[in-house]
Amino acid sequence: MKQTITFMTIFVIALFSSSVLAGHGGHGHHGGLHQCLKSASAIKEGYYAKLEYLTFTDRGTTTYEIEIHDKNGVEWELMCDSSTGTIYEIEREVESTSDPLFKKNMKVDEDTARKTALALYPGKVVHTEYEIEANGASSYEFDIFERPGVTYKVEVDAATGEIVEVSIEKWDIGRESHE
Repeated sequence: MKQTITFMTIFVIALFSSSVLAGHGGHGHHGGLHQCLKSASAIKEGYYAKLEYLTFTDRGTTTYEIEIHDKNGVEWELMCDSSTGTIYEIEREVESTSDPLFKKNMKVDEDTARKTALALYPGKVVHTEYEIEANGASSYEFDIFERPGVTYKVEVDAATGEIVEVSIEKWDIGRESHE
């Protein structure tokens, strides 16, 4: 039931994306939320579990992060350029650092990675994800709440401990499956 409600919420937003999200890449026929959802569905079958709208701090671009759960229960995050509707990155989420896919490349523990992220953006870590990149690399993604309306997403490489990317979450719909 919860999955159906989440899907319907995202579907309704997609349906009205050309008018409601005009200021968020929702205009034109080449980009926007509708095109991003269409592109994501063409790559991964499953149900939409969560949708986030992000701005990357280093390049100022906006992205939809679309989380899809496939029929095997695997969580996928697809990053879609909000202006073109093009999927440019696919990541697989795993439950924890003990997952063999994550563990095989992990040289930096979660606490050290968290400290690195918090040194850049002090605040409260409200969520942590364990991701496998398309090239097999492992990374931590920390959602750091600074103040209402400002949540940073800081991705830290689990092998090197370096910050990979930083974005600001503008809004999200849905829930993480492990919240």
